[in-house]
Amino acid sequence: MIIAVDGPTASGKGTIASAIAAHFGLPHLDTGLLYRAVGRQVQLAGADPDNSGDALAAADFPDSLLSDPELRSEAIGGLASRVSIHPEVRAALLERQRAFARQESGAVLDGRDIGTVICPDAEVKLFVTASLDARTDRRFAEMQAQGRDITRAEVREQIERRDERDMNRKDAPLKPASDAFVLDTTALDKTASITAAIEVVENARGGPR
Repeated sequence: MIIAVDGPTASGKGTIASAIAAHFGLPHLDTGLLYRAVGRQVQLAGADPDNSGDALAAADFPDSLLSDPELRSEAIGGLASRVSIHPEVRAALLERQRAFARQESGAVLDGRDIGTVICPDAEVKLFVTASLDARTDRRFAEMQAQGRDITRAEVREQIERRDERDMNRKDAPLKPASDAFVLDTTALDKTASITAAIEVVENARGGPR
């Protein structure tokens, strides 16, 4: 069973995907972390994220970089969005993601193009979304908890810029797959969002197993 979970930044897709994986006993891959690692590698190299050659070189990052806590910062999230525009980078990471999905046990993958590009034949596809204000509040609270010096207005602006890049890039733009279930978490807390998502998966599989 392959479950694809897509959605914009701070929609709750990562939390939901992780919970689904735990519930069904499946491995989970946050594919956005791969792009964040590329963005971080570009930063560490002092390279240009908007240059396709620099970004592609950074796609050969060491696995140890995936544990870097800085990957979760808004700054690296912005760099991830910029390097993900390059088709060469997406192609370099494509097989890595598909290999994870092809595990005998199945898998849960979350990102922005799982249901449309990476795993178009996934058994279950979820597109998790929420209003801009709700996503801003969530990310701002997260940044405050991490002690980061940033204002709510700055967080909102960063999310808006990332949405613009992700939704309008030529290669694999962020959008729901035609057969995806759209889950709006604007009015849902963490527990309710997870419960709703698990119900969607169970219904798609013909009920609890």
